[in-house]
Amino acid sequence: MKENQPSRTAQLVAIRRAAHQLLDNPKVFDDPLALSIIGQERALALQNGQDQSEDPRLSLHLRAFYVARSRCAEDELVLAVGRGVRQYVILGAGLDTFAYRNPYPKGALRVFEVDHPATQAWKRARLEEAGISLPVDLTFAPVDFEAQGLADGLQDAGYDPSQSAFFSWLGVTMYLTTEGVMKTLRFIASAPIGSGVVFDYTIRPSLLTPDQRLIFDTLYQRVDWVREPWQMFFDPAELKKDVQAMGFGHVEDIGPAEINARYFKERTDGLRVGSLAHIMHARV
Repeated sequence: MKENQPSRTAQLVAIRRAAHQLLDNPKVFDDPLALSIIGQERALALQNGQDQSEDPRLSLHLRAFYVARSRCAEDELVLAVGRGVRQYVILGAGLDTFAYRNPYPKGALRVFEVDHPATQAWKRARLEEAGISLPVDLTFAPVDFEAQGLADGLQDAGYDPSQSAFFSWLGVTMYLTTEGVMKTLRFIASAPIGSGVVFDYTIRPSLLTPDQRLIFDTLYQRVDWVREPWQMFFDPAELKKDVQAMGFGHVEDIGPAEINARYFKERTDGLRVGSLAHIMHARV
C-alpha cells in the first residue's frame, strides 16, 4: 500500500461486493450498503454496466470468492454470538459494512474495525459522503502494523482480552509475511474459549496446475502494479496443522469445491469460485 493512501485492493473488493448486489440473483451475500459506500460515481458506473473492463469469467470467479468469504464470516459470527461472544473484530476492514447494518440490539455486540490509518480515514470520508452514520457500538482501531502491534492497538480501542471475541480477517494474509500471519493467529488463539476467526489465504503457487498458475500470475501482476504485492502463500495441509498446534480446538479448511457446493450449488449464471484460495475457520 502506498504511504498515506488508502488500499487500492480494498476499493476493488468493495466494488465487486457492490456489483454482486446488482448482477447476481439470487444473492449469496446481501449487503444493502454496498453500493452506497463505494461512492455515487462508482455506483452509477456499475448500474450503467460501465465497469466491466476484464475477462468476464475471471470477474465472476473473483466476485464469487469475495462474497463467499464475507458470507462465511458472517454466518460464523451468528454462531459465535449464540455462544456468548460479544466482541467482533474486523481485521483489515476496508469498506466492510457490517457495523452499519449490525442486526443485534444496542449493546449486544461491540464491533472493532482494525485497519491502516490512511485506509480508515478514507473510509470515514466515504461514510460521511454516503450519509451513513456511525453506530455507538463501533470503535475504529487505526493500526500501522509497521509501528504498533495488534494487541496494543486493540487495547487502546477498548477491546477486552478477558472476554471471548470473533475475528474476521479477509483479504489480508497474502499481503503479510509468515511471521505476521502466525503472530496474528497466535494472538487470536490466546483469546478465551469460544473465540474464533474466519480468514482466507492463497494457495502456494507450486501446488497449482499450469492453467491455475496462469490465472495466479495474472492476478499477481495486477496487485503488484498497484504496489500491494502478494507475499504469503500456503499449503492447506501444513497450515491446518500449524493452526491446530496453536491451540485452536476446531479447524475447518474450506476449499473451492466445498465453497461452491455450499454457496453456489445449482446456479446457472456461472457464479462460482476459482481454485486459487481457501477459507479457514478456526475456533478456540
